[in-house]
Amino acid sequence: MFNKILIANRGEIVCRVAATCKRLGIAGVAVYSDADANAKHVAACDEAVYIGGATAAESYLRVERIIEAARATGA
Repeated sequence: MFNKILIANRGEIVCRVAATCKRLGIAGVAVYSDADANAKHVAACDEAVYIGGATAAESYLRVERIIEAARATGA
């Protein structure tokens, strides 16, 4: 079993996954860009990792940054 997951999304879906993780005793890691640094999903997780600029092309679609965030947090 695992004890930490990285949720590579944003918005309400991350909040729901993070809440389920908390109920199961699993730590949640959010990723965020410049556009959503203060978003609710960032605060909903146990950890958060900055992955880049405001556009998806600069952040969420940069697979290497997502993988790097997972490795850095042990997710």
